[in-house]
Amino acid sequence: MKEFVLIFRSSTNPHANPSPQQMQERMNWIGGIAAQNKLADKGNRLSANQAKTLKPGNVITDGPYKETSEFITGYMTVQAAGIDEAIELAKSNPILKAGGNVEIRAVLTPGDNG
Repeated sequence: MKEFVLIFRSSTNPHANPSPQQMQERMNWIGGIAAQNKLADKGNRLSANQAKTLKPGNVITDGPYKETSEFITGYMTVQAAGIDEAIELAKSNPILKAGGNVEIRAVLTPGDNG
């Protein structure tokens, strides 16, 4: 099994509190992955306000999304046989219903070529 990070993005307010129904959908989705023994790290929400990007020459900009209208709202790590299975796990994420998206990336270990 490999690990894959699911990165959640949304163009809406990343700090808006989800409704009880939205929270239940999220918890059910995570619970479904955990029930399959594929949850490696439940991750966390990420701040859009307390974010900076450090660039070459010690240039610091506000947030990592200066050039985009999408916010990275959170992440989690799953275990899957390959990227296709990781995509299948992500397909039922509730953020997709709200117009957000999920980026799926393999976690590289020593010896991986990327």
